[in-house]
Amino acid sequence: MLIKRNSMEAESNRKAGPGKVKAPRKPKFAPITLSEEAGVVFLHFGNEWVQGAMRIRKPDWIELEYAQQMMAWMLFIREPQHIVQLGLGTGALTKFCYRQFPHAQVTAVELNQAVITVCHSMFKLPQDDERLSVYEMDAMDYVMDSANRGKIDVLQGDLYDATVKGPVLDTPEFYEACAACLKPEGIMTVNLFGDHPSYAKNLKAMRYAFKEVLCLPEVHEGNVVAIGFNTPPKLDFPALYERAAQITSATKLPAKSWVNGLKAAQPAR
Repeated sequence: MLIKRNSMEAESNRKAGPGKVKAPRKPKFAPITLSEEAGVVFLHFGNEWVQGAMRIRKPDWIELEYAQQMMAWMLFIREPQHIVQLGLGTGALTKFCYRQFPHAQVTAVELNQAVITVCHSMFKLPQDDERLSVYEMDAMDYVMDSANRGKIDVLQGDLYDATVKGPVLDTPEFYEACAACLKPEGIMTVNLFGDHPSYAKNLKAMRYAFKEVLCLPEVHEGNVVAIGFNTPPKLDFPALYERAAQITSATKLPAKSWVNGLKAAQPAR
C-alpha cells in the first residue's frame, strides 16, 4: 500500500475467505484489480491504492522502494533459517527471499485465497515445495500458534486491506505474539503509513513488544518501515556500511540508503 493509480481488469473474489475465522474479524474482501504502466503490473484491492507491483521483465526483483526497505534486516542477519511474510501482496518479498536465501524456509501467510491465486497466475509466485509454504489463514492465528514460538528469524508484516486505514492487525497483543515467534536475535519489519493516525498506534504497540524499534525515512506517499528487534542492535556504522556494500553487490538493493536512514534517526551526541 503506497501510491494511487487507476485500476482496471477487475476480478471479483469468489470466496468469503477461509472457513475458520475467529470473531469478530470476519473478512469481507474487495475485488482484486490490476493495472499496468511502463512494464510494471500493479495489484489493487478494487481502488486506486497500490498493494504491490512486479516489473514484467524482472519478476523476482523488489520493485517498490518501501518493499526494498523491508529487507533492511539483512544488515543484521546474514543467514536466516526461516523467513515469514505476513500479508502476501504480489509475493515480491516472498519470491525474493525464496531465490536469495536457498537454504532458508520461506513462509507466507495470506487470508485472502484470491490473492494467493493471482500471485500464482499473474505475479509468478512459485508453487509450494520443501522450502516454500503459502498458508491461507489469518496472520493473528499464525503468530498465536504456540508451534511457531521462538522458531522464526525474520517476520515481514504488510497487512493492509482495501480501506487503507493502517495495518489490519495493530495491537500490542499482535506485536507481542510476533516477537514471541522470533528467535532471540530475530527481527520484524513492518510497513506503516507515516502520515496516518495509525502510525503512532502501531509504533507504540511495537515498542511495547520489542526491545528496540527503529524507523527508516518515509518514502512514496508516506510509507515508513519500522524495524523491531528482540535484542537491541549494535549500530556500528562502519561495519553496517561494509555490510550494505556486500548486500548491494549480491542483490543490487540500495542497502547504503538503509544505513543512512538508521544513522540519521540516531539522536545527536
